[in-house]
Amino acid sequence: MEKHEFYNNPRFHHVQHPLIEHKLALLRDVNTTTKQFVELAEEIAMLLTYEATKDLPLETVNVETPLETAPCQMISGKAVGIVPILRAGLGMVSGMQKLIPNAKVGHIGLYRDHDTHEPVEYYCKLPADAEQRLLLVVDPMLATGGSASDAIKMIKKRGVTRIKLCCLVSAPEGIRRVLADHPDIDLYVASVDRCLNENCYILPGLGDAGDRLFGTK
Repeated sequence: MEKHEFYNNPRFHHVQHPLIEHKLALLRDVNTTTKQFVELAEEIAMLLTYEATKDLPLETVNVETPLETAPCQMISGKAVGIVPILRAGLGMVSGMQKLIPNAKVGHIGLYRDHDTHEPVEYYCKLPADAEQRLLLVVDPMLATGGSASDAIKMIKKRGVTRIKLCCLVSAPEGIRRVLADHPDIDLYVASVDRCLNENCYILPGLGDAGDRLFGTK
């Protein structure tokens, strides 16, 4: 695997694990059914969430065990919000909620113009207390990085300062753009693929994540 220069950036996190590699292989397979694709996307998203939340602040609380009072560590304050980029980002939310059931969920609507390949905004709704939370922005595919970069910009305009981006499959071009546009956010990916093709699709990729999640093609 080629080691790109962004591997030296402390904000970039390539989450590598045998379970992720196995599930990614199944996710890419053209013969994987819609049901299987949804389940795999949720499972990989859960594994990414485990890594992306490892620095959440903790506080000591007293817990009554069957034998005595024990000082234990619990997450402090209003912890996490999940913000999927519509529509494909929805496929990652339930997997993340299994680890963080109390996370509040916002939504950002962007679509890619097929001629210019640039994102167009049509919706943004964040939790009312978003600025007090770590927001995990999620999208299965990080291709050109345009949609992700614009989504993060929209969130910052609403006063949010703690943001992490989580993607399943990424292209070097998209990684570079997000890290250049937003050097203050952390980026978590399960795979770094080879490149983009002339239509800005990730190679080898897994096709159109939205279509495969919702069975629309």
